[in-house]
Amino acid sequence: MNSKAVPNSPYLANLPADLLARAAKIRLAVFDVDGTLTDGRLWYGEDGRETKVFHVHDGLGLKRLQANGVRVAIISARISHPVALRAEELAITHVYQGQGDKRACLRELLDALQLAPEQAAFTGDDLPDLPPMHLAGLAVAVANAHPWVATAAHWQTTRGGGMGAAREVCDLILHAQGKGAAERERWQ
Repeated sequence: MNSKAVPNSPYLANLPADLLARAAKIRLAVFDVDGTLTDGRLWYGEDGRETKVFHVHDGLGLKRLQANGVRVAIISARISHPVALRAEELAITHVYQGQGDKRACLRELLDALQLAPEQAAFTGDDLPDLPPMHLAGLAVAVANAHPWVATAAHWQTTRGGGMGAAREVCDLILHAQGKGAAERERWQ
């Protein structure tokens, strides 16, 4: 072990009790893509093909949520082949692209999974994310979210979309559910 390691870092310390109570109930974590799982920029090659950049920390967080019994879903207004590839890589089976009404999509998913709205978290960054955020029991805005989205959120990450924000959400949920310490120990 490195003797210079920082013991008991303040990560996820001093969180409000009401936020932890909300996060403890989560059984479904839903994420927007552009601006949330990515930095929001759209990249097109000369051939017109779209590419996206995803953060590896987010990917591990999403996998660890699933390993701890929290389902993960993606709801995006756009349709993108890279999103399908990333979801497949992370074994995310609930992937909804081309969704003009994200709230209706979330409602249908909750019904299909027999979950109540308070058992869902929705993380987003821009105005189309507001309706599902209002439905979800835990609404999260990434650090660089539009101000109206940030105001509507129960919590805002310290990292921006595509820069580890989704990982913060995953860690919050695991921490609130009493699984954070075991996750940390798993990697010691």
